[in-house]
Amino acid sequence: MSAPTPRMLVKVQREDFDVGAELDALTRGRLGVGGMTSFLGLVRDIHGDARVGAMTLEHFPGMTERELGRISAEAHARWPLEATLVVHRFGRLEPGDRIVLCAAASAHRQAAFDACAFLIDFLKTRAPFWKLEATDAGERWVEARASDDDAAARWDAPR
Repeated sequence: MSAPTPRMLVKVQREDFDVGAELDALTRGRLGVGGMTSFLGLVRDIHGDARVGAMTLEHFPGMTERELGRISAEAHARWPLEATLVVHRFGRLEPGDRIVLCAAASAHRQAAFDACAFLIDFLKTRAPFWKLEATDAGERWVEARASDDDAAARWDAPR
């Protein structure tokens, strides 16, 4: 009996998601999975010196899914993965709302840990999303952060 083909799930959606249901669906029937890691991102109520009342995420449908698929495929090329998942929301979100879920499943934990970190690092720097924060000082676009670029650059180093 051959091993199942690696699974790559990418979802870009307005509606909320159930973390447990998403992770269960990712690994269902995959008996070779020995470890799975996940990252859940939430909208926070403060950014720098301003209170955030809401965040609106915009994206280019089609382009966003393709880029998230490329990031996932790169993770599969780098590590022996059974499955990956990226769920990212768009639209108006409030503090405490779930915004992103990344997960990686592998036979061994280290590949899962590394791939999950890679997914979120590259999602933050390469995925075409734009964030508009509604703050107590007015609306402002969220700028790219050098710390996100630094986190992604670590994956360019020889392993």
